Amino acid sequence: MSSTAVTELEISQPIPIPQAPKPPKKLKPARKQVKAGDVVKTETVQTGKEYNIWYNKWAGGDREDSYSNKTKSQSRCHIKRDSGLTRANTTGMKYICLFFSRGCCPYGWECEYRHTLPDSTDSMPDSSKDCFARDKFADYRDDMGGVGSFNRQNRTLYVGRIKETGTGQETEEVVARHFREWGTIERIRVLQYRSVAFVTYVSEFHAQFAKESMACQSLDNDEILNVRWATEDPNPVQKVAEKRRLEDMGQEAIKARMDPRIVDAMRAVRALEDGQEIPEEQEDEYADDDDDDDAQPDPKRRRIEDGPTASASPPPGQPEAPTNTSGLLNADTLEGLKYFAEIRKRHGAGVTQQRAPPPASTAGLGLAGYGSDDDD
Repeated sequence: MSSTAVTELEISQPIPIPQAPKPPKKLKPARKQVKAGDVVKTETVQTGKEYNIWYNKWAGGDREDSYSNKTKSQSRCHIKRDSGLTRANTTGMKYICLFFSRGCCPYGWECEYRHTLPDSTDSMPDSSKDCFARDKFADYRDDMGGVGSFNRQNRTLYVGRIKETGTGQETEEVVARHFREWGTIERIRVLQYRSVAFVTYVSEFHAQFAKESMACQSLDNDEILNVRWATEDPNPVQKVAEKRRLEDMGQEAIKARMDPRIVDAMRAVRALEDGQEIPEEQEDEYADDDDDDDAQPDPKRRRIEDGPTASASPPPGQPEAPTNTSGLLNADTLEGLKYFAEIRKRHGAGVTQQRAPPPASTAGLGLAGYGSDDDD
């Protein structure tokens, strides 16, 4: 009675059905972040006589902190809300819209550039440009701003003018909350009581995007951030780790472009040099390659084998050509010499010619057995 009740209870329970993974969310057409004319362009306060468009400041005046004249940005990008499809998704353009990163692109889906985060797994068409198609330079600017240098892969941002209201751990959490929107963060270091933080991204493209997105923005205390490129980390441990990371990236890039059969062959040769045994799977693969080579012989070898000496045996008294391939001449060369010797013998059969007797010993000449000194 009890067993029957338990069986009926078990049968009446619903059987869990595995659900298929949800397909990736499709992007919608990108929205227009601002209307034309909403963002007012502010002029830099004149503190000198000449305006330098490269350094974005006045020259010849009083030297002062350029960020004291900076104003808070009037717009900010929101990735989840602003990302979408543009004309670049149909034309094949891979570069990102610079105004989209700053939150002030008025074109939306009509923009010629992408309105998404740069893909960290893909590379840009030109390594001398950043993800916004701006040309890099050999050296950094004096203030470590601008596009950056193509001589160094910089993934670390210097974030200054942070208003600290708590401990270093709380400040680090605030910085991580605002900067993780632009990509995966590798590490964050906060210099407490100095209002400075260093944010290192996994991808260089995400660091480029975050630098433009957070310039003149604020965290939680209405400050104006000073975001620029960080100088090289003097820590020797980090130098070794960065060098190893670049070497691994180079090896992966080379391996992705190489034929896997060449890689396996190189590994097999290295294993033989080290005295290791080749796995049976690789031996069978190489054996199949040898069978294919036998099925399709070399055309040069086919021409030699199709000659008169292919089926004819050497004349009596003439030694056969050695088949040892460890000498100076390979097997193809030896077969060719035999072929020309046979042609010479056939053409000279009807001509009477006095020849000198062959030498008693030809071991030291290195050409014995090729038919070049026969009386016939």
